[in-house]
Amino acid sequence: MKDFSTQRIAVFMMDLQSTEAERYDMALKIRDMYFNVDPDVIEDIKYGGLVFSKGQKLIGGLFFYQSHASIEFSEGASLSDPDSVLEGKGKLRRHIKIMSYQDIQTKNVSSYVKEALAQHKADS
Repeated sequence: MKDFSTQRIAVFMMDLQSTEAERYDMALKIRDMYFNVDPDVIEDIKYGGLVFSKGQKLIGGLFFYQSHASIEFSEGASLSDPDSVLEGKGKLRRHIKIMSYQDIQTKNVSSYVKEALAQHKADS
């Protein structure tokens, strides 16, 4: 597990841990997916959640809502979706709705994170 890169992220994560243990575990898992694929990913807090970028390009983010978490992909419309889990109808953005920690594995989130990061490398 990568250390929190800023005090803001540490506070965000501590708040999650103290109020919602499962959401904290989800956030750790998603962070690890990004950093295991590319240790140079930059994380930040924006729009009320964790976001991940490379350089100035936003790759995706993790946002929590009352009944679910949403893993967002900035250019998700161009991702392959063999598991048919991407949602959204916008021009570019897609998301995966996560109802429980187990959904991270059953919806094969790691493959979407890998592809989103690989797309960015191809664009660079």
